[in-house]
Order: sequence, then structure tokens, then C-alpha cells
Amino acid sequence: MNVLGDSASTHPPLEQAASASRTYPAPAPGAVAGFDVSGDPASTRPAPGPFALVIPVLDEARALPRLLRHLALLDPPPAEIVLVDGGSADGTAELAAAAGLRVLHHGARGRAAQINRGVAEVAAPLVLVLHADTLLPDDALAVAERALADPRVSLAGFIPIICGPETTRWATTAHNWAKTWYAPLLFRPRLFLRGGRLLFGDHAMFFRRADFLAVGGCDERLRVMEDADLCLRLSRLGRIRLVNRTVLTSDRRVAAWGEWRANWIYLRTGLRWALGRREQLGPRDYPDIR
Repeated sequence: MNVLGDSASTHPPLEQAASASRTYPAPAPGAVAGFDVSGDPASTRPAPGPFALVIPVLDEARALPRLLRHLALLDPPPAEIVLVDGGSADGTAELAAAAGLRVLHHGARGRAAQINRGVAEVAAPLVLVLHADTLLPDDALAVAERALADPRVSLAGFIPIICGPETTRWATTAHNWAKTWYAPLLFRPRLFLRGGRLLFGDHAMFFRRADFLAVGGCDERLRVMEDADLCLRLSRLGRIRLVNRTVLTSDRRVAAWGEWRANWIYLRTGLRWALGRREQLGPRDYPDIR
């Protein structure tokens, strides 16, 4: 049985982005990714690094203001920030555009398609995919650049601390960390011994753009678990690394479902994907929570 199975790509080349997509006006020339809310004079701002941030979103207007404040603190800042909207109905795209972000409206729903579009649109050699409810430390891009300086690493991510306004979800955080190791160890032990690990979107995963394109990007047939599938694809080119630094990510699913039910849903979804039901998984198995 081909658990954590092959993930051959069937979608067209990523450079052929969907022609039906709508692009918001480009930011003013000279601005770093068209985004600066720091208020600092241009001469005092650090030079952009080699990273592009790709932010796939759907109805994230509530999370966006806090994310924007944290993005303004990044040092070094990214060379590009692209927010790829999957059809938001709550003003997400308009809010991001008003803040100076480059916003792409992508006709095909699904995070895999949004990530592919974002990576196809940027030019920076390194890419970090950031969920709107995940907050980076201010030196995140320097940390990520050092991790990718190792040519043996093809993809890496941070340790997510799952928390809300009132509490930190330590049990779910611990399980999220543990499955990075136990999932590939149980289902792909040879891959595990070669450095294969299982990361997810809330790890703020990052990689070389050229490597992402070389493996065909994300599998757009997948409605969920596209991030884990990307780990399998990029493990062909090198090790998957969990860096020993943290990001903060929202506990909104845990708050909605309860801690133990949430962990059961995570485990059940992962097992179905690992046992070959990848394309059958969808919103009914892992519903969106906003």
C-alpha cells in the first residue's frame, strides 16, 4: 500500500497562471512590496531581503489588521508581499489593497491553487507561505535565510504555538509538534531516515522558488493537506527541517471544536490522507473556521 503516496502533478506549469484572475493595481514604485506602515523614513528602513511572502486568504478580514502590524516589523523586510484572495466576501482583498499590499484575486478556490499562483507571480528566489492567522517574529526572514543556506535543506518551517486571546493550547501545540516526527516515522520510515518531516501551513513553511517549480508546486486536486503533500514533493530534493524558533498561530479551530475533538479531527484527516484518500478529502472533513 502506498501510504503517504506519490504526488505527481497534473496541473499546468505554474508560470501559466490562470488567465481569468483579477489583479489589483500595483503598488507605487520604490516601496518594498508596496507595503510600509512603519512610518520610518526610507533612509532608515533596512534593505529588503531575498524573500517573497505569499499569503493565501479567504475571508480573513478579522485577522488581517493584526497580521499587517506584524508584517511591518519584519527586519529584514521581504522583497515582495503577494496576497492571493480565493474569493473573499468580507472585504479582505479591499482591506489588504488599502494597506498597500499587492493583491491577486484568483478564480480557482483552494489553497493549493492560491499558493501556486502566488509563487508564479513573485520574482524573489526564496518564498515563505504565510497564513493570515499566523504571526512571525520580527527576525523570521533572517532565520529562514540561514536555514536555506544549507543546500541539503529543501523546505523548512517554524514551530507553531497555538493560542488565542485568553489561552495557549499547550496540548494541541505538543501534538502538532509531535506529528512532525511520528507521521513520517510510522508511514514512511525510509523517508524519515533521509530527513523527511511533515509540516503544515501553520508552520510558515519556506523554500527556494526554483525547487518549488521543479517539483510542480502544490497539487491543486487537493482541497486539504496540500502542505503535507508539498513536504513529500520537496523531500525528493533534500531534507525537511523544523527550525528551533516559534510562530504564533490562531486557536480558532480548537476554540470552535474543543481541544480533544480538534485533535481527533487533525488525526483522522491525516490518517485518511496517508492511507490514500487524499483527493476525497474536502471541507466536510476539515471545515473552514473564521
